[in-house]
Amino acid sequence: MNNQTIHCSVASCRHHNEKNMCRLESINVCPSRECHSGKCDESMCGSYEGCSK
Repeated sequence: MNNQTIHCSVASCRHHNEKNMCRLESINVCPSRECHSGKCDESMCGSYEGCSK
């Protein structure tokens, strides 16, 4: 799985870099609470960690 690319624009995440990429080799995608809309807000990155700036 070395060819995987994870684009991310969540600058408040510890794994985000200046090229709008995630530094992790893989992420965990989780369902959002009580959201069954069928739209993109139905899931979120479960690997998010806030920065301590």
